[in-house]
Amino acid sequence: MGSYSRSRCRELALQVLYQAEFAGQRREEDLVRFWEHFQKPHRVPRYLKELVLGVATHLEELDSLIVRYSEHWRLERMVAVDRNLMRLAIYELLYQPGIPAKVVINEAVELAKKYGTEVSGAFVNGILDKVRVEVGREG
Repeated sequence: MGSYSRSRCRELALQVLYQAEFAGQRREEDLVRFWEHFQKPHRVPRYLKELVLGVATHLEELDSLIVRYSEHWRLERMVAVDRNLMRLAIYELLYQPGIPAKVVINEAVELAKKYGTEVSGAFVNGILDKVRVEVGREG
């Protein structure tokens, strides 16, 4: 991962996924283009790549879990930041068993507070905790 922590990779992945909402692409070459535009010409950090491509690969599955637990909210009506943070965190909950669920959820909530609306932190936390219970991850 070089000098990029998992936390920093999550934040960068959120930016890539947010941009993809409008461009409609979540391909590796789009990630590379994003990286080269904003960073020095070094390789994309492994964990950032894994997160973005993992969300892209499992998008339908991730969205179905969000929809299942977001009462009275359609996916397309959610704030784009919240939607992408939940995709990212649910991907980690499902496919990164070595990372404690508490860490995944706490970091998603902090990013929601930083980039989302006043209620984003609580909204993201509520849905992610329900997913955590469903997938059998310890708190």
